[in-house]
Amino acid sequence: MAEEKPARSVDPASHRTRSGRRRAESARSSTPAPTSPPSAQGATRAAARRLARARRRRRTTVEAVAALAGLLALVGYVSWWSEPTPDDQPDPDGLPAVVGRPALPSGSATADAVPGLRPRERSPSPSPSATVVSTPAPPTAPPTLVLSRSDIPATVDLTEAGRRDWLHWGLGGATSPVRKRDGSADLRDLGGRGDRDTWDGNQELFRWRDGAPVDSAGDVADGVYTCGAGNGFRLAVVSDGQPRTATVYLGVWMARGRLDVRVGDDGPRQTLRVEERHTSLSSGVTVRFQAPQGTRVLLTWTVEEAFTPHCGNVGLQAVALR
Repeated sequence: MAEEKPARSVDPASHRTRSGRRRAESARSSTPAPTSPPSAQGATRAAARRLARARRRRRTTVEAVAALAGLLALVGYVSWWSEPTPDDQPDPDGLPAVVGRPALPSGSATADAVPGLRPRERSPSPSPSATVVSTPAPPTAPPTLVLSRSDIPATVDLTEAGRRDWLHWGLGGATSPVRKRDGSADLRDLGGRGDRDTWDGNQELFRWRDGAPVDSAGDVADGVYTCGAGNGFRLAVVSDGQPRTATVYLGVWMARGRLDVRVGDDGPRQTLRVEERHTSLSSGVTVRFQAPQGTRVLLTWTVEEAFTPHCGNVGLQAVALR
């Protein structure tokens, strides 16, 4: 049999002592910690706020310094790349001949300052000037002159024959010809040497419907004449630059007449003679010409020789231009 152990006696006093210790510890752990007075708490919060603000200022200062350092580094890098190296000679305009490198504006002026521009502005590009291309004038054709002679029709309609201008002598007096109303005024009576007189017995008749100061007339046989060698008439036709034809209706009586035609001062000239020793003779002389605008074609109709002492003469009836 097993030996029986004697029962352990419990000391009531020690038991009470341990129970009391546990209750005391439990009471201490549940007892709240003493709190600080209100004035101490406010001072603590203000100090914390000041500390936070100081930290933010330090952080902002550090960030600004870092940004400035980065910007300075970027400017130095770009300036280093924009400077020409010995292998990259600058172009005549002062910029390096490097393709693809970024470049900042040069600090030194490379061109004359333009008034009114602010710094770092580019000078305005010059306005493109209009290119004037001069067209050479076409070469001027040399003056031309051709004379021909023909019989005068029995009746001449000056309105049709002189569509550009016409003159008729005799009906309005020895020195006052009738001319085309609203004509070109290219025909001029320059007078002449010797006395003029009227004659109303010409074989050829003239008519018109657009005259001034005589508006219209039909079957007019009048004309003018001048007697004696060296005397005659002077006419002019002013050229407009186009080919023109002037027809002079003239005649002689017992004389030889000479018609000299000259284009300007240095242009071509021709001479035509009409002669009748015993009676009268009428002729139409056609003058075809072309000359620069404003050039005068001069016609001189004179008695070259008279075959009678009784007024051998040259006569003039009309001239028409078309």
